[in-house]
Amino acid sequence: MSGGERRVYTVSELTAGIKGTLEGAFPAVWVEGEISNLRVPSSGHAYFTLKDEGAQLSAVLFRGRGRRVRFEPEDGMHVLAFGGLDVYAARGQYQLVVELMEPQGLGALQLAFEQLKRKLEAEGLFDEGRKRKLPVYPRVIGIVTSPTGAAIRDMLNIIGRRFGDLRILIAPVRVQGDGAPAEIVQALVNLQEMAELDVIVVGRGGGSIEDLWAFNDETVARAIVACRVPVISAVGHETDFTIADFVADLRAPTPSGAAELVVREKLAVIERLVDLYARLKQAVTADVTAQRERLQFLARRRVLTDPARALRDLYRRLDDLQGRLRLGLRAGQRQIRHRLALLTRALSARNPAARISADVALLGQLRGRLVAGAAHGVQASRARFATSVGRLESLSPLAVLSRGYSVTRLPSGALVRSAAQARAGDLLEILLHQGALGARVTEVRERDERHQV
Repeated sequence: MSGGERRVYTVSELTAGIKGTLEGAFPAVWVEGEISNLRVPSSGHAYFTLKDEGAQLSAVLFRGRGRRVRFEPEDGMHVLAFGGLDVYAARGQYQLVVELMEPQGLGALQLAFEQLKRKLEAEGLFDEGRKRKLPVYPRVIGIVTSPTGAAIRDMLNIIGRRFGDLRILIAPVRVQGDGAPAEIVQALVNLQEMAELDVIVVGRGGGSIEDLWAFNDETVARAIVACRVPVISAVGHETDFTIADFVADLRAPTPSGAAELVVREKLAVIERLVDLYARLKQAVTADVTAQRERLQFLARRRVLTDPARALRDLYRRLDDLQGRLRLGLRAGQRQIRHRLALLTRALSARNPAARISADVALLGQLRGRLVAGAAHGVQASRARFATSVGRLESLSPLAVLSRGYSVTRLPSGALVRSAAQARAGDLLEILLHQGALGARVTEVRERDERHQV
């Protein structure tokens, strides 16, 4: 810079320069890092930070581009992200606009498979308790698969060979590619509109995990769960497992295996029907024979050979029972009247009125005795109380003081029992029967010079 001139940039100019430099230098890069601070607002865009031990980079995965990412990003996940740098001039920040992303270590498809598997299993969609049994003899079978693949040919050949008279409804769909899941879901919905439908087989032949991915789609899994008839999943080879296998009512190892599971051998069915017919015929024949013998036995009974005589016997039996009933009622009435008379006499003998009068008189006597005894007891108690009061008063120090004696106390409150307790000049308190005196000691004589009182 010559002549001392300075080149001054505005913030916008400098930011624009940085934006052009960064975006031009890094239009498309792969970045390795750990996801943190992931947030997905209602817009559906995913905002997060890619970081390593020394730095961090803001990143965004817009909703439309996020559909190309088959797994669910999570905090702490190590990923490879592909995209370009973008400078957000309003804040002076730069970020990576992600176009593609895949996890490190475990493949993206495998990770997406495991994530969806855990999610649906937690909802209980894999539970055996919600799965239905296949119909024993289905009449109408729906098949959802590609119309041109080997799977449909194998299933039709096996079903035709095992039981050729069944009705088969084929719902042709794409079994791989972006539009395959939507076609499979719609085919399942359309088949269920057939009221006579008994079972559905959904599947395809073998392939890579990418080829089979339509059967790992969440919408396909939920459509299988929502079916009103049992669904057999027949995807790939025996070693291939998809989400459809876990949610279906039954998993077949292959499409051919599904055909064998859903349709029984016609010859075996015919043999079973012949066996059941023979058993039914034997049971019906035995029942007819038993009923014939019973009819013959009844035909030999008198009620059928001479019904008039049987009726006369019944009338006589009825008359006899009526006579017994009348006699029994009369005897019962006599017994009841006799029992009632006995109870009446017993009740009169135990009339409580006389007993109550005697008890009232006795109660009056007892009340008089109680009052007299209580009065006598009170008088005796008063006499004993007066005697006790007299004894207490004779022993009271106040009684002694009333006879002219006194009680002398030191200033400390101790009683003076000996002249040795006091000294000349001490102040003493002399308690009399009425009042007290204050005295000072002028002389202490400790020898025994008692006077007779």
